[in-house]
Amino acid sequence: MELFYIILLVVLGLLFLVAELVLLPGVSVGALLALVCDGFAIWLGFRDFGTAGGAVVVAVVLVLSLVVTVFSLRAKTWQRFSLRQEIRSSSTPVLPSEVLHAGDRGTTLSRLSPMGKVEIGGQIYEAKSLDAYVDPRREVEVVGFENFSVIVKPVKEK
Repeated sequence: MELFYIILLVVLGLLFLVAELVLLPGVSVGALLALVCDGFAIWLGFRDFGTAGGAVVVAVVLVLSLVVTVFSLRAKTWQRFSLRQEIRSSSTPVLPSEVLHAGDRGTTLSRLSPMGKVEIGGQIYEAKSLDAYVDPRREVEVVGFENFSVIVKPVKEK
């Protein structure tokens, strides 16, 4: 019966080692559980079978751990579990300078302090004010572009 518990603990230690290497890298829970199982199996080997039996358990644990580690880290072992789908889209948005021109007018949707949202031609853009602050619902005019932002200035009321 003692041999059954030693084999069970060695197998559990190997399973926890594989879990640490493949499923939970960096968490260390699997490694700690593997160490506890293997350590307890080695302790049982020395207690129940003496020095020779304990040495055999140590050798078996070391060899099996090395084999399982090498097998787990091979690329082809886990290929059947990995995704094979390619992403062929991009996230590059249309630059405002391709749609808008200097002199176009719109309305601020939020306060520009100095960044905020504006609506120009039915589209909403991130805008930067030349002045320090522009209140919401004020008319603004496009004066330039910076990266993906529109540079605007408030239209002077007459």
